[in-house]
Amino acid sequence: MADVGSREVCKAAIEIAMTETRDAETEMKDANASNGIRSAAIDFGSDFFSAVPKILERAVVAAKREGVISSTHAEEGAVAGAAHEALQQIVNKCVGLNLGGKIGIARCGAHISVCVFFAIGLLNLNDVAIGMGHRVV
Repeated sequence: MADVGSREVCKAAIEIAMTETRDAETEMKDANASNGIRSAAIDFGSDFFSAVPKILERAVVAAKREGVISSTHAEEGAVAGAAHEALQQIVNKCVGLNLGGKIGIARCGAHISVCVFFAIGLLNLNDVAIGMGHRVV
């Protein structure tokens, strides 16, 4: 296993957020695990205004369910904070529109990263955006 730092953990979050199928997601989790990185992913779709609290909650729940974090206040807060940071990076594209895509979460040691990878738009007139947040616990 190579030395894993924030760059590698962020890359893992991006890659799992970009998987297209459940099988690819499982393969990515296994590949990440072999490098000492725990990861999770969640599909998501909603209008933006109601999305923010749902995304924060789903990221924390998925991270706990997949063993990426424990149920401590600090670790739950780190995932929620990283997810919020990722959303802040794409908010200007999202206001008043719908979004759909995937949230990827990765962790190794103290490094936790959350990536949001979404299509944003209306009907089939979509733009694509990616946001990344990182925290250390």
